Amino acid sequence: MSVTRNEPQSLCWKKARHSIANGDCVEIASAQGLVAVRDSKDPSGPIMRYDASVWQSFLSGARSGKFDRIS
Repeated sequence: MSVTRNEPQSLCWKKARHSIANGDCVEIASAQGLVAVRDSKDPSGPIMRYDASVWQSFLSGARSGKFDRIS
């Protein structure tokens, strides 16, 4: 799926509650069964898109510590 030129502005972008206001965060938005991810410092920059199931799998792995040691 591609996000249209105007769609990124219409998405409801969110970042972690614990993020600080220095701009070093990622933001996520739900977009038609996908999760869109962007750099909060560059809101008009590239957007990565993941199937919702892939995103949920990533979150589950992160919560369980799967990525604590990447070798």
